[in-house]
Amino acid sequence: MTTDQPRPRPGGRSTRVVQSVTQATLDMMADKGFADFTIGDVAARAGVNEASIYRRWGTRDNLIVETLLASSQRSIPVPDTGSIRSDLTELLCAIADYLGTPVGRATSQALATSGDESRWAQVRFDFWTTRLALARAIVDRAVERGEIPAGTDPRLVLETLVAPLQFRTLVTREAFDHRLCRQLVELVLDGVLPRIPRKGHDT
Repeated sequence: MTTDQPRPRPGGRSTRVVQSVTQATLDMMADKGFADFTIGDVAARAGVNEASIYRRWGTRDNLIVETLLASSQRSIPVPDTGSIRSDLTELLCAIADYLGTPVGRATSQALATSGDESRWAQVRFDFWTTRLALARAIVDRAVERGEIPAGTDPRLVLETLVAPLQFRTLVTREAFDHRLCRQLVELVLDGVLPRIPRKGHDT
């Protein structure tokens, strides 16, 4: 049996609009941060009608949060290698690479320096809460495998790992590499993993 109903085409106009608007939003944030651009600015740069943006995202803040999440999820996938050490190392190296890009630096700076008004606080909360929820799967899986103790705080582990990279990005502006990421993972795991008594040593 055949049908004459049109089928949606992957990669059609709607997809192109989303891609254009997302890239334009990232470019605007890299150029101006959060506070100094409008939906109209994004529409002009993307070459689309403002109404299309409002229909798809509703508000400028929704556009910012969705764009940041989509960008970070593409650049920083949550690994599942079967080992907490390699999972955390891959995750932290991906974060380091992202923070080394113009968009990554701009995102970090914008999230840190946006005002304290409730809407910006909500943007920050939505972004970090979603990212932490995705990444905490690494810690949860490690608990299930018996690699680390039950009750290990996923948020504390992830914040302790990421904080030095953010500090260097925002404060000292020092370079960092994957070697630092591996050192940070070892340092954090040394505080998380159960202590195994060595032969001939009292604990």
